[in-house]
Amino acid sequence: MNKTELVDAVAAKTGLTKAQSGEAIDAIVSAIEGALKSGDQVSLVGFGTFSVSERAARTGRNPRTGAEIQIPAAKQPKFRPGKGLREAVG
Repeated sequence: MNKTELVDAVAAKTGLTKAQSGEAIDAIVSAIEGALKSGDQVSLVGFGTFSVSERAARTGRNPRTGAEIQIPAAKQPKFRPGKGLREAVG
């Protein structure tokens, strides 16, 4: 399912127009992004938890030349599904 199909599904379930559904989805995504940028986590009971994890700097290898390269530390978004979502998927 892509974003257009998601907007259509939300519009069908809620009775909102497709434009309103698109704005609602954009607002949700923006709110989650903002919370993760500020270091918070977002928990949606029954669905899951969005959080940020930190990856340490490490040394890697260029597969073509075999030369060592430094991979910098990075923050990575993570999603952990909740019990309700895991059970729904089966």
